[in-house]
Amino acid sequence: MKRELITTRDGSKTLLIQDLEETYHSRHGALQEAEHVFIKNGFELKYDCDINILELGFGTGLNVLVTFDEYLRNDKNHTVNYFGIEKYPVSLEEAAELSYSDLFDDQKLKDLALEIHKTQWEKPIEVAPGFFLNKIQNDFFNIKDIDLPPIDLVYFDCFGARVQPDLWEKELIEIVASTIKPGGLLTTYSSKGSVRRILTELGFEVEKKAGPPGKREMINAWKK
Repeated sequence: MKRELITTRDGSKTLLIQDLEETYHSRHGALQEAEHVFIKNGFELKYDCDINILELGFGTGLNVLVTFDEYLRNDKNHTVNYFGIEKYPVSLEEAAELSYSDLFDDQKLKDLALEIHKTQWEKPIEVAPGFFLNKIQNDFFNIKDIDLPPIDLVYFDCFGARVQPDLWEKELIEIVASTIKPGGLLTTYSSKGSVRRILTELGFEVEKKAGPPGKREMINAWKK
């Protein structure tokens, strides 16, 4: 899992796994992808009450940062419980090299960019009043054994099917679906036909949405 720092087209950085030729975010723009897929087509659609978010996987922490950014822009009357699952955490040195603090103006976000990689795993941390982060170091397939509350919103941000096809098959999607409450939303950058069919079979209403830069379509799936 040797990782290399690269700069994407919108100027934000991400990590490249050299042996797999797979990046943690889109080469077309890491920040743009995170904001489009997980905020515009995720958090903004669900943040009208207390919310439990599950992310697969936590990775560089960019998705929690853009979520916290949007949280700070709102009235903050509702609690956010953010659960990030990650089997192979990035190092503190890698997190520092990503320079995500440079992407945001708010000082709270600048401070949080590195702090989220210092916080203890398996322990909920209140990073700001009403916003709780719980990093869980585990395999995605073990989610069924993790004590999670009913989930309102899933950020399905696994590595692509080209390098990890098992993460886009029914076994894992069914495990994740079992954590989501009725009316909950799963959002992902993928638009694979097989994923849409699996989600439909599992009782989701699936929508094809315009994708982020460099990708024509993505998926939103609402649990009935």
